Parts: sequence; structure tokens; C-alpha cells
Amino acid sequence: MKQPPLIASAARVLDLSLGEMLWSRRSVFLALLVGGPIVLSVAIRLLSASFGPFQVNGEGIGGGALFGMMIWLLYIRFIVPVLGVFYGTALIADEVDDRTITYLFTRPIPRSAVLLGKYLAYLVCTVLLILPSVVIVYLMVASIGGSLGQSFPALVEDLAMLAIGLAAYGAVFSYVGARMKRPLVTGLVFAFGWEPAVLLFPGYLKRLTVGYYLQALVPHAMPDDSAISVLMQVFHEVPSVPVSIAALAVIIGGALWAAGRAVETREYVLEQ
Repeated sequence: MKQPPLIASAARVLDLSLGEMLWSRRSVFLALLVGGPIVLSVAIRLLSASFGPFQVNGEGIGGGALFGMMIWLLYIRFIVPVLGVFYGTALIADEVDDRTITYLFTRPIPRSAVLLGKYLAYLVCTVLLILPSVVIVYLMVASIGGSLGQSFPALVEDLAMLAIGLAAYGAVFSYVGARMKRPLVTGLVFAFGWEPAVLLFPGYLKRLTVGYYLQALVPHAMPDDSAISVLMQVFHEVPSVPVSIAALAVIIGGALWAAGRAVETREYVLEQ
């Protein structure tokens, strides 16, 4: 029997995996995670309605600035990497742990199609989780001070930027999950150990991180007079937008290719 094409096989795996991902226990936990900013945005809206606009050094902070802080500190630095780690490392590792990898690999499709299809399912699932959360937070927070219409173009850029970030982190951690025996630990060390550490210091190591290029796509700037801006000074050095987009495209393509090669060549030994 002739082996079906890679894309057609990946589409079949996508159709099979999407429903499982959306209704898995992992998705329920991560849905609660992305619901955290929604609860926080509702609290901010109620506080601003009761006590007036937030002030720093005697100056009010508009809704657009508050929304930008939440994008920086909650989504880019925490939620997007967490989604990438917990989903990306599990694409192949969960099948190995559940001892179902054999059933997938005995199908007459390329092994790499299994990983590609599950990666596409991850991308659809995480986008469906995180983008509605961002929109709700925007409607709650950005409208404070009447800046809702002015910041709408930034919201569109935010949605595109977060989708690219999910794609990049997912590709990197799908390789980690396909190659390493304890991928979750490695992914957490990379996302919350390696990346924050190298971004704090000058040099070329930061170019080996996803966050270095992703931060150049953020349309928000931190207020100069806020205490938060002091924390963000370490992220001042950023590449240009075209360079960042090209670098992230290379990261996504290279990581997926390496993950596919790892799946094709690795012998997965199921533990007894």
C-alpha cells in the first residue's frame, strides 16, 4: 500500500487529536489558568469604578496602559510559555506514557505526520483558549478612561503576536517532548530558568530564546513613571520587527523539522 502524503496524514491526526485535547484534564486546568486574567480584569474594572482611575506618582494610568501591563506580565511572561510547555512536551510523551504510541506508529502514515498533526491540534486548542481571554480582558480594562477605540489596533497586533508565540513555544517544546525522556522538567527549566536568566544579561545568548524575538512584536510600552517600567528595563534591547518575524519563522520551522526527525529515528521503549 502506498503511504499517504505527509499533509493529508497530519490532517487526519489533527482531526483525531483536536477533540481529545479540548476535553482533556490538561485543557480544563489551563482554561482555569487563562481565566485568571479575566477575574483580575473584572476586579480592576470594579475598583476603578468605585475609587477612580489608578494613579502612580500622582498621575492616572489609562486602561490601555493597564492592558499593556497585563499582556507583558501575565500572557507573554507566564501564560504563553506555560501553554507551550504543558501542551508541546506532551504531544509525544503522553502517547508514550499511556502506551498508545505503538498504535499510532503502526498506521500506514509517516511518523512525523503524527507529531505534525498533534502540533496543529495543539495550536488550534491553545488559540481557542487564550485569544478569547485576551479579548475579554481588553473589553474590561482598556475601556477604563475611554481609551477602548484608540487601543483596538494594538489588540489585533496582540492577538497575532500571541498566536506566533504559541506556535514558536509549541514547536520548541514539541522537539523537547520528542527527544527527551523527562520533557516537562526540561521545558520548565528552559521557559522559567534559562530564558529569564539570559535575558537579564548582555551578550548573544538571548538570541537563543523565543522571548527575545517575541518581545519585539509587543505593541505596548510600559509607562516611564511606573514601578513596573523599572522591571521592564532589562527587556529594553529588542531586535527589529522584520528580524524577529524571520527568526521566529526559522525557530518554528527548524524545531518542527528536528522534532519530526526525532520521531522518525528514535526508538520509543515502553516502560513495563
